[in-house]
Amino acid sequence: MARLTSVRRTMEAANANDDGRLAVLTDFGVNPGNLDALFYAPAESPRALVVVLHGCTQSASVYDKGSGWSKLAEKEGFAVLFPQQRRSNNPNLCFNWYQPGDARRGRGEAASISQMIEYLAAKYGLDRSGVFITGLSAGGAMTSVMLASYPELFAGGAIIAGLPFASANSLPEALERMRGHGFPSGPELCRRAKAAADTRVEPPTLSVWHGTNDNIVDPINATAIVKQWRDLHGCGEITGRVETVAGHRRETWSDSNGRTIIERYDVRGMGHGTPLDTRGHDACGTTGPHMLQANICSTRKIASSWGLVGELVWGSAPARRHLDPTQEPRTSSSNSAPHGNFGALELS
Repeated sequence: MARLTSVRRTMEAANANDDGRLAVLTDFGVNPGNLDALFYAPAESPRALVVVLHGCTQSASVYDKGSGWSKLAEKEGFAVLFPQQRRSNNPNLCFNWYQPGDARRGRGEAASISQMIEYLAAKYGLDRSGVFITGLSAGGAMTSVMLASYPELFAGGAIIAGLPFASANSLPEALERMRGHGFPSGPELCRRAKAAADTRVEPPTLSVWHGTNDNIVDPINATAIVKQWRDLHGCGEITGRVETVAGHRRETWSDSNGRTIIERYDVRGMGHGTPLDTRGHDACGTTGPHMLQANICSTRKIASSWGLVGELVWGSAPARRHLDPTQEPRTSSSNSAPHGNFGALELS
């Protein structure tokens, strides 16, 4: 918490320097989580929507400038939605991913984000196959929440330095999980994710990114996320395929049809933040607090995996499923369970 307070002071000046690139979205529906919403849309009708969740101490515009999402969207013709936390909800501007009242289907911040998505999807005539979500740190953990709680909204997601869905239900538990301690067992994490929404919906594809030297959110969280989603996809016993990309380890898992459904990047030597390549051929973003030069542009790689840049990397998208903005969200609860041995989450 002391580290967050220190970084917050550094970020406050940057947050005040909004470049005006993002527009404010209002009247998107009910807003039980009391969030703000900003967005970028190209001049012509966008072909897809990417939802981007900032990390603690950040604003939407600061994360956009650092990650380069709206500039890539401008070039490639898709829209970007930036839900934004208010300090009245969290003094460090973290999304409250660990509070069941904000991190379950039909509740709080998760419900507000879903309303924003459904509003823009209806506005631009998009269905599930054209909607994606990503986030950093607390935004990455809230990405876990949205993917598990509203799988019918998304074709794919990307979690950067985040945590598994429903791994914590209070701030003390959240801090313990960030340190890599006290996780529910692998089967329990899967059970909680399955109970979060309609299990008849095919889970979205998932990209997981984590720095190997992250001392704020322990990299064991990436292992837990992958385990949770491998079990959801039913490929828990399948061995992944390992390769090296730009000097970093990438492991992938495929479904029975050979389509890659989960990937994991271990960004060598990187601390806590979003990996960028501000100097290379696929340069993106601007370095700053938690926006880190790593010789790999996660923004471009993630967008490419979703088919938004160049050729589709992961094969064909899921079957088209139209969103119904008039449909009432279905609320489901997450039952608490005793913590198990986190060793059960190892991939080997």
